[in-house]
Amino acid sequence: MSLKEAEEQIRRLDEQLKNAGDEGVRKALLKEKNRLLKEAYGSLSSYDRVYLARKPTRPNVRNYIKNIFAEFYELHGDRLMRDDPAVIGGIASLDGIAVTVIGHCKGKTLDENVKCNFGMPNPEGYRKALRLMRQAEKFKRPIITFIDTPGAHPGIESEKHGQGEAIARNLMEMGSLAVPIIAIVIGEGGSGGALALSVADRIWMLENAVYSILSPEGFASILWKDASRTREAAELMKLTSYDLLEMGIIDKLFGEPKGGLDMNSRSIYQRIKNTLKIELELLSKLNRRALIEQRYKKYRRIGDCSPR
Repeated sequence: MSLKEAEEQIRRLDEQLKNAGDEGVRKALLKEKNRLLKEAYGSLSSYDRVYLARKPTRPNVRNYIKNIFAEFYELHGDRLMRDDPAVIGGIASLDGIAVTVIGHCKGKTLDENVKCNFGMPNPEGYRKALRLMRQAEKFKRPIITFIDTPGAHPGIESEKHGQGEAIARNLMEMGSLAVPIIAIVIGEGGSGGALALSVADRIWMLENAVYSILSPEGFASILWKDASRTREAAELMKLTSYDLLEMGIIDKLFGEPKGGLDMNSRSIYQRIKNTLKIELELLSKLNRRALIEQRYKKYRRIGDCSPR
């Protein structure tokens, strides 16, 4: 049974539980639900995690902002062309600490996703993000980014407006920003579209998020000319939080409750909030030179298999 099929059965059991008046029936339904949860989430494949990372009901960046920060003031526009709804950013308070928060924005409905281009930014989105990051450096505010995109928008208009240059400039400038940067992959982290917001001192992932050079479908199409081999591609790509933590590409993963984050997200917000406060306190003790040097060494170590 696939994870999607198991979730559909669990959804039906939840409907039955709402209408079950008999205690014996309720106990039987709960027992069956727990069995399905254990079976479905006990040994998730890489592609199962891709499915979970993409679920429309998964908390998006606005949910994290609302539940972790206070007094969020959204800022708009790249000061060159327009505002890009696929990237949200602004100033917020983390228990009294002024921070700049930036993230890819996905919707939960078709209309919302059309408005924010399904979380695929245009160059204006990356330029807006860079404008806010420079502002954060000027006023000495830590930067927190939330990664959730299948990739940058690949359209002709985006390329005409300098998509590649906008991403490359973010990569270059984030490397030398003199304020702490923490990036959190909350859903999909796809290609350069994700990298453009994740050159950071700390990179964290949720357990069922994914972070990769491209989608499994794209990988299968390029490597084998066969998109039906997507599940096989997902295993080969090493795109899960466990794979990336083992390889030293990310620094921490946050476990998710069985059954997904859809209805069980409250605990994850609090854990991320507490960890953010601890890490920002440690990073804020580093001077400009030490902070940038540590960030540089972090990325130089990735892929280095030589003995240390």
